[in-house]
Formats: sequence, C-alpha cells, structure tokens
Amino acid sequence: MKSVREWGLAQMKDPDFKREYDALEEEFALLTSLTRARTRAGLTQEELAQRMGTTQSVIARLESGRGKPSTRTLERYAKATGTKLRITLEAAE
Repeated sequence: MKSVREWGLAQMKDPDFKREYDALEEEFALLTSLTRARTRAGLTQEELAQRMGTTQSVIARLESGRGKPSTRTLERYAKATGTKLRITLEAAE
C-alpha cells in the first residue's frame, strides 16, 4: 500500500492534477499563515476564539479552509494573534 506522500508524488506527474494543485497554492499559504500566527502567539483555537468573540468551531473552519474569510475576519484574527494583516496584489505569471 502506498503512503499518502507516495500517492501525492505519483499524482503530481499528471499535468491536470498538478495544474489544479498549483491553483490552490495561495489558499494553502493563507491557511498555513493563520495556523502559524496562532501557534506563535501560543494560543489554542479556543483561546483565539475567546479573543475574537467567536467559537472554536469558527476558528477550526477558518484554519481548515472550509469557507472564505472576509477581510474583517482576517483583521480580527491578526489583532487577536498580535500580527499584522497584509494583502498584496502582484502581477500574474
């Protein structure tokens, strides 16, 4: 039986799969940034939720990518984790 890593490496050889995977790169980067900010702040999802005035399940949804957060939500997340939200527009490749 293949490991998940082996399966993923094999799938990346398929141009259609790789294109779709690459299209999600920015979303994955945001999710990673959210989780890292919370971890650096030394907060659990529950503690972060309390700081933001929401529930742990909302934080879990944000960090898992199940939904598109608003700019206001990202600003509240940044403030609660002691970080700064920066949104940039860059030239398309």
